[in-house]
Amino acid sequence: PLNKVASGGELSRISLALQVVATDTTISPTMIFDEVDVGIGGGVAEIVGDLLATLGARSQVLVVTHQAQVAAKGKQHLLITKDGEDEVRSALSYINDDDRVQEIGRMIGGAKLTDSTLAHAREMLEGI
Repeated sequence: PLNKVASGGELSRISLALQVVATDTTISPTMIFDEVDVGIGGGVAEIVGDLLATLGARSQVLVVTHQAQVAAKGKQHLLITKDGEDEVRSALSYINDDDRVQEIGRMIGGAKLTDSTLAHAREMLEGI
């Protein structure tokens, strides 16, 4: 069985591929992908982002990701933050266009944002 030999990320990408193929005949109102990009990076992450954007053109797609290449393909972004030591609390917030640049920049370059990192983030969001 596939679930015995494929990792969670691989199973997620197989599911993504099946959803893209089926999108011409079946429309799901909402699809959720939790870290479909685990174990990939660079060009492959960009392709996964493009496929998710294809699905997003016909359905609502929610994606949990840590990859800037995937996140940059989204039309709207939500930010989940966690806080606390003894009791961890999560907060969800919508982020505006300026904050999107900051967040993509943070995903690319870490906590210290440079002008070049932010410029790269803007380019990614603009699809350059």
